[in-house]
Amino acid sequence: MRNFLSMIAIISSLVTASYADEYIGTYYARLGKADHYNSRGVRLRSVAAIIRQDRFNFHIRHIRDEEDTYDSFFDSKSNRATLERMIRSGYISSNAAEEIINDYPLIKVVVYRRHVNIYLANREGPRSIVR
Repeated sequence: MRNFLSMIAIISSLVTASYADEYIGTYYARLGKADHYNSRGVRLRSVAAIIRQDRFNFHIRHIRDEEDTYDSFFDSKSNRATLERMIRSGYISSNAAEEIINDYPLIKVVVYRRHVNIYLANREGPRSIVR
C-alpha cells in the first residue's frame, strides 16, 4: 500500500509539473477551407497540420478568416514547427479534434511555453480572451 501511495504522489507531481507552464497568450481562429490544404493543394488530415497551416496562412500568406485573431508566438517559423509536440502535451477533446479535421470550426487556442490547449470556441466555453 505504501508503494502504491508513493507512486500516486510521484505521478501527481509529474502531471502537475507538466501543466505548471508559462502562459503565453490566447487566440481565436476560424479554420476555413484554405487552412485545410497545404501550399501545394494537398488536403491536410491532422489537427496539428491544420492549425499550423492556419497560423502560416495568417502570419506569412496573410490569408485570414474574419474571426482570426493575432498571436505573437506562432509568427515564428520555429515556434510553428513545435506545434505538433505542443498539441500532444496539451488538451484537446475528441469532439474538437474531429470537428477540426472534418469542418470549419472557430477554435480557441490557449498557448503556454510547452503546450497548447484547444477548445471549440462556440461550444466548449465562453469566448473571452485571457490577457
